[in-house]
Amino acid sequence: MLLNSFLTYIRCELNYSVHTVSSYKRDLEQWIEFATNGNPDELHTKDITSNDLRTWVAHLSKNGITARTIRRKVQSLRAFFRYLMQYHEHKDNPAANIAQTKLDKPLPSYIPQQEINTILDEEWDKDDFEETRNRLIVLMLYSTGMRTTELETLLDANVNTTSLELKVFGKRNKDRTIPFGKELCEMITQYRRLRDTTIAKPNRHFFVRQSGKPIYRSLIYKIVRETLAGRVHSERQSPHVLRHTFATHLLGRGADMREIQELMGHSSLKSTQLYTHNTISQLQDIYDKAHPHK
Repeated sequence: MLLNSFLTYIRCELNYSVHTVSSYKRDLEQWIEFATNGNPDELHTKDITSNDLRTWVAHLSKNGITARTIRRKVQSLRAFFRYLMQYHEHKDNPAANIAQTKLDKPLPSYIPQQEINTILDEEWDKDDFEETRNRLIVLMLYSTGMRTTELETLLDANVNTTSLELKVFGKRNKDRTIPFGKELCEMITQYRRLRDTTIAKPNRHFFVRQSGKPIYRSLIYKIVRETLAGRVHSERQSPHVLRHTFATHLLGRGADMREIQELMGHSSLKSTQLYTHNTISQLQDIYDKAHPHK
């Protein structure tokens, strides 16, 4: 099936992440279901026109799908038909002519310094494996700006407490080295001691469960949500909020934009520049609260 070959292509040739491949798969399966009235074997991609795709877009909009989600689904279609043009002799890309609404990019959510300090200063049972691991996950996400997938796939051999740096594999298998400080180093050492004495079969992954098997994405989200719940005012309480908080706090303390870009693994400076808006917002709050003649 063409869809399967396309998914293999973006996963193996373009090195797209598992999460991205899953999103493409879901979007395209939904479109194929609509286009064939539930008979995917009857799909004839060379017969698809721009009007056919516009009909699907109108259907999505009528059913309350947000403009942002529709935009992503159209991008999935464009990528699929580009692949068909390149490898399966399709003459054109019917999705290329689908108008896309320009969206204002939302400002990244972040946690104020005082709130994150309160969380990190809380006491925990330093002899309990899971408590220590969970606390380390939150501290590492905040201290390094790692993505969830990067933390999930972090290898034990790539965490060096002597040089105070760790290596992660980011988007499209691009690796980068991130430095870290003394506080994180001490907690890493404590976690490793508990892990290596309480886990029967330590895994080559850095973060593991009580069974010795690697930690997984949904568990990371659960740990972060439970840690932040009721303690922060941020609307979103996810690992990515800790990544945003890392960048916002660095920028607010005078870090260079390009250095932050490198630490976070952004391919474009535009992604990093979003955090300047957060910093300006912080300054405005300070001005409103403190200036005597506002």
